[in-house]
Parts: sequence; C-alpha cells; structure tokens
Amino acid sequence: MAADALIRPAGEPSRRDWIAVMSAMLGAFMAVLDIQITNSSLKDIQGALSATLEEGSWISTSYLVAEIIMIPLTAWLVQLLSARRLAVWVSIGFLFSSLLCSLAWSLESMIVFRAMQGFTGGALIPLAFTLTLIKLPEHHRAKGMALFALTATFAPSIGPTLGGWLTENFGWEYIFYINVPPGLLMIAGL
Repeated sequence: MAADALIRPAGEPSRRDWIAVMSAMLGAFMAVLDIQITNSSLKDIQGALSATLEEGSWISTSYLVAEIIMIPLTAWLVQLLSARRLAVWVSIGFLFSSLLCSLAWSLESMIVFRAMQGFTGGALIPLAFTLTLIKLPEHHRAKGMALFALTATFAPSIGPTLGGWLTENFGWEYIFYINVPPGLLMIAGL
C-alpha cells in the first residue's frame, strides 16, 4: 500500500495533484513561520504566563527540539501510513496544538503545547518536499522545488514582523490563531 503511494506520475499532474502539493507547501510555510513568529512576542507571552526571560526561552526551544526529532521520523512514518494519511494527521495535530498554545494557562502548558506543535510541524516540512516528488512528474518538479524554496525562505523572514504586528494589535494569542484559516485550507486540500 505505501509502495503504491510512491509511484511517480508519468504524464501531466492533475489539478488535484497541484492542490495537494500547494496544501503541503502551505503546511511547510506554517511550520517554518511558527519557528520565528513567537520571537517578537516572547515578552508579552512571558508576562501573561509569569515566566522569567530564561524560562521563556523554552517556548521557542521546545518547538525546535520537537521539530528536529520529528523530521527524520517522517520518512519512516510515510512508509508506515502513506504520505497523504500522515499529512492529514499531522496537519490536524498542528492545528489543534496551535489552538492549545493560544489557550496556555502556564509556562509548563505552553512548553508542552509548543512541543506538540513543533513535533507535528516537523513532519510538514519534509512532507511538502516528498509530495512534490510523488505528485509531480519530472518536468514539473523544478516548479515544485522553487515553491518549496520560496516557502523555506519567505516564512522565516516575515515571522517576527507578523508576530509583532499581531501581538501589538490583537494580543499574543493571535500568533497561534493565525494558523487556523491556512490550516483548514491545508487539510481540505490534502
């Protein structure tokens, strides 16, 4: 079953294939964005959760550590579940953990929820690359890789600015609510 998911299409990709690839790119964009988005909002989050500067650094660190753990596990999970199934499950998990982050009541809960978010987000990045290779024939892969490169470079560059703007105008919780609309689009597209 998993081997069938790795068969590359020979002809032109369907609209459904492009939607799946774009949905995966959206997931990778959100995962990379969320690495940086909390940086400019840390003081507000620390204040709300009564955390010191040293304790607050775990808000970003827990995300990164969990993401780093998940990235190499993704290949094994794709073989076990299939790329599509894994993408749907980690997308749901990422969206759910983002909502939990916005509801965090203590530093400890925020660290756990950010770790959950990082763990599920860690699969979204290699899945975008994998779905590009699976869904697109060779003559379209350069377009897919260009989209992946755009995702990987644009998201971290706007993360702190977007996070600061959302925190300043709406509150720190909105840096996590921002994942809801694209998260729902991503799940629908997969």
